[in-house]
Amino acid sequence: MPRLRQVPRDEASEEVRRMYEMLFGDRDPVAEPGTATGTPGDWWTVFALVPDVFNHAVAGFGLYRSSRRLLDPKLRELAQTRTGFARGSQFVFSQHCKAARSVGIDEKKIEAIPAWSTSDAFSPIERAVLAYTDALVLDGGRVPDGTFEALRASLSDEEILELTYVTLTYELHATMCRALRLEYDDVDERIVEIPVPGQDGDSGGASRDIMGDISRPEDR
Repeated sequence: MPRLRQVPRDEASEEVRRMYEMLFGDRDPVAEPGTATGTPGDWWTVFALVPDVFNHAVAGFGLYRSSRRLLDPKLRELAQTRTGFARGSQFVFSQHCKAARSVGIDEKKIEAIPAWSTSDAFSPIERAVLAYTDALVLDGGRVPDGTFEALRASLSDEEILELTYVTLTYELHATMCRALRLEYDDVDERIVEIPVPGQDGDSGGASRDIMGDISRPEDR
């Protein structure tokens, strides 16, 4: 379950209710979750807690898909899909694999996104976009000059600004989904202590010097 309360249909604002109708029809998405793509749909029901934040986020979806955008949608989707993978958001990655297909990115490239740096599936500008995405998401915007110049070899300043803004918008969504456990990111923390074999219940009181066990006698 999400970490925050979900907003049922009868408590939703007028703007939110209209979006619920588009996505869920006549259903209350809290009582009867599920979207056409198979997700629970709780991104929408949690964001609905603050209607103007909900509206701002939905407007962002329209912005990046606007006919006014100069950036090639294929480059945009490569960056968004890589953002989901790099930030560790199953939801963003999964949804944008589908979006990547919808703009004509072939399956070989979609499958190669997790290991793009060792794949020969991508063109020079696609590799530049993927490298730039990693610099934005994994390196906090510390972009090497060589990466930026590779972008500039094929993209205008306007296209680079659009790419930067959209990519970082999706880092925000990926991070929020993980933090609030929304959609496919509703998963337990997997980095936990594993009990010592043979112990019952909580291992909180157990102690063992593992490195001591494997040290040579003369090193002790």
